[in-house]
Amino acid sequence: MANTHIETWEKCLEVIRKQVPTQSFKTWFAPIKPVKLKDHVLTIQVPNKFFYEWLEENYIEVLGGAIRSEIGQKATLEYQILVENHKKVSRVDSSSEEEQSTSNLMNPFIIPGIKRIKIEPQLISKYRFTNYIEGECNKLARSVGLEIVKRPGVTSFNPFFIYGDTGLGKTHLAHAIGNEIMEKDPSKQVLYVNVERFTNQVIQALKQNTINDFLNFYQMVDVLIVDDIQFLAKKEKTQEVFFNIFNQLHQSGKQIILTSDRPPKDMQDFEKRLLSRFKWGLNADLGSPEFETRMQILKQKMNEMGLTLEKSYAEYICQNVKSNIRELEGILNLIEAHASLNRRKISIELVKEVVSKSVTQHTGEITVDVIKRMVAEHFEISMDKLQGNTRKRTVVIARQLSMYFAKTLTNSSLKLIGDSFGGKDHSTVIYSVKAVQDMMDTNALFRDTVIQLERKMQNAYNF
Repeated sequence: MANTHIETWEKCLEVIRKQVPTQSFKTWFAPIKPVKLKDHVLTIQVPNKFFYEWLEENYIEVLGGAIRSEIGQKATLEYQILVENHKKVSRVDSSSEEEQSTSNLMNPFIIPGIKRIKIEPQLISKYRFTNYIEGECNKLARSVGLEIVKRPGVTSFNPFFIYGDTGLGKTHLAHAIGNEIMEKDPSKQVLYVNVERFTNQVIQALKQNTINDFLNFYQMVDVLIVDDIQFLAKKEKTQEVFFNIFNQLHQSGKQIILTSDRPPKDMQDFEKRLLSRFKWGLNADLGSPEFETRMQILKQKMNEMGLTLEKSYAEYICQNVKSNIRELEGILNLIEAHASLNRRKISIELVKEVVSKSVTQHTGEITVDVIKRMVAEHFEISMDKLQGNTRKRTVVIARQLSMYFAKTLTNSSLKLIGDSFGGKDHSTVIYSVKAVQDMMDTNALFRDTVIQLERKMQNAYNF
């Protein structure tokens, strides 16, 4: 056994280094400082309470094995936690304290000139509940958002996971919650960040060896809003860092709000423990706005722009622009541009011209023929092959998928579906539906294909 606490800890590190990844070793063990060794008790100093909790939760067996190998079976580990807020060191097992200087937190959102560290929230001020139109498509999510404003971090809606396709108002709702919380209580530390920026911050912190400061900074946040969380897929190190931040904030009663283009159950390439935490609170789906809601949204957008349209013109737009809110705003911008730049009077002809150039229009309900066409286009095969008897693997999958969508998205009978595929009987349709469901359960890539195609059809036909 080594004679001093420093030598003993160095020996322990040699054991630990062989058991954990290099980056994890640098992040969680290199910053530890040995303090003393007495009567088989090794005392080590860690930067903060969260660091200590993370070691206890994830590396207690590694630490225990290392100190027992160097000190013996009676070895005990004690922690000394550096409390940055008060610039002092306090023993976990003692009330004694000694003065200790600390480094400043790395704060990527600091407002200069304010003594107390104040986080710049990065919120878009125009996104409020007052201009977030409520409809059946978002009623639940909006109501939950208002409840969170009253008691952030205290309700059972933590985390609040908002999901839906592009342009349906996820970001607007998330910012509205943050803005209302700050207005209600200016002392709250609210932060909005998208995944791209968060990832870049993690990379910089790792390069500069300031990951602990980075973690400390995020622990100061009372309400954390992370946009497009789905883009954390396959980013293992960033997921690990976010997991740490999530745990600490959640355990401290801080509010977490996440947005995504899909629900947690459909997210791939994520750590299971992280996905399980996404499901802890409430998952709320934002659907495509129904006609009445689209009319209200269009009216609000016109008021903001100072644009006036006849009611029949607005109705025509909303009858043909169905997929998302962003398209509605884009149509209005184009109409205004044509009218002002080309000095054209706003007429139904102009409205139809702009809509026809901007939106793929569909009439009637989705049919089996439409499904076959969209699937054939996706797989780049001809309709004849899709409806024929070829057993080529790609064609068979496309045919089975077409039957699956025909069964789930239309009211067509099994016989009618079979007839439209060259006279197949109903048992073939049933088998195809089951085959698609089985492939979705076992093949993540195929499941993503099905989800994306179904969303495309639903958006196009306003399901």
